[in-house]
Amino acid sequence: MARDSKSKEHRKKGGLGRGIEALFEDEPQIDTTEEVQDLSLDEIRPNPYQPRKNFDNKSLKELADSIKENGVFQPIIVRKSINGYEIIAGERRCRASKLAKKKTIPAIIRNFDESQMMEVAVLENLQREDLTPLEEAQAYEMLQKNLGLTQEEVSKRMGKSRPYIANYLRLLTLPSKTKRLLQHGELSMGQARTLLGLKDKDKIDEVAKRVVKQGMPVRKVEALVAQINSKKPRKKTVRKSAFIRASESQLANKFGLNVNISESKKGKGHLSIDFASTDELNRILDILGVDLDD
Repeated sequence: MARDSKSKEHRKKGGLGRGIEALFEDEPQIDTTEEVQDLSLDEIRPNPYQPRKNFDNKSLKELADSIKENGVFQPIIVRKSINGYEIIAGERRCRASKLAKKKTIPAIIRNFDESQMMEVAVLENLQREDLTPLEEAQAYEMLQKNLGLTQEEVSKRMGKSRPYIANYLRLLTLPSKTKRLLQHGELSMGQARTLLGLKDKDKIDEVAKRVVKQGMPVRKVEALVAQINSKKPRKKTVRKSAFIRASESQLANKFGLNVNISESKKGKGHLSIDFASTDELNRILDILGVDLDD
C-alpha cells in the first residue's frame, strides 16, 4: 500500500493552531534583515530532536541537483553549540547541500533553548506533513517526556485536540512488526488504529500482515476485528495420562456414576463424582464406608 494512501485524518492535518513564531511570543520580533552567514557544512550537526527518521532519497537527489544549479535560496536556521552548530530548521537542505558537494550553506544563527529546539523540530515537520504517523506519535511522546507535559498541554502547544494526540500516542503500543508496516507506509493510520481494537493483542501482527496482503480498506478491517473479537476462545483439551484414564474407568465401574479426575502441573489433582440425587450420594458414602451417624 503506497504511503500516499494514508488516512484522511493524517493527510488533513495542516493548519496548526499556532505557528512557529507563536511559540516565542515573549521574544522580541525577529528583524527581517537579520544576518545570513555562510557556515561550513562540516560544522553543522542535525537537530537532536528531529522527529523525522527517514528522508526520501529520490526527492533529496532532486533537491541536490537544484542546489548544484541554483544554490540554496532559503537559509537554514541553526543555534551555536559547544562544537559548531545544531540545525533548528532545514535539515533536508543541509543533507542535499552535502550531496551536491557544497562546502558551505547560508544560515541564520538564533539563540534557542532545548525546549524551543524540540518544539520547532516537531512543528516544522508537522506543517510540511513530512512525518509518518509513527514518527508523529514519537514526536508527541518526546515532548511529553522531555518537557514533562501532559497530553492536554501537548495538544495546546501543537494546536491539536487532546483525542487527536491520544490517538497518535496509542500507535506506540503496537507490536514491532506492525509498527514497521506503519512506518514504511504499508499500513495506514486508520488501519493501525482499528487493529488496536483487537482484544487479543498477540494477534495484531498476524492480522496486520493479512490486512496489507489483501489491501483491506478501513471498513473491512473494522469488520474483521469485530469478527475476531466475537469468536469465543477454544478451551484447551488436556490429554490425560493412561493411569488417570484407567483410574477414572475403575471408579466409574465401582460407583456406577460418571467420575472425572484432573491433575495440575504441580502434581495436585481434583476428583469429582457426579450424582443426581440424595439416594445416590448416600450410596457413594456407603461404598466409601462413611457413616454420618457416628
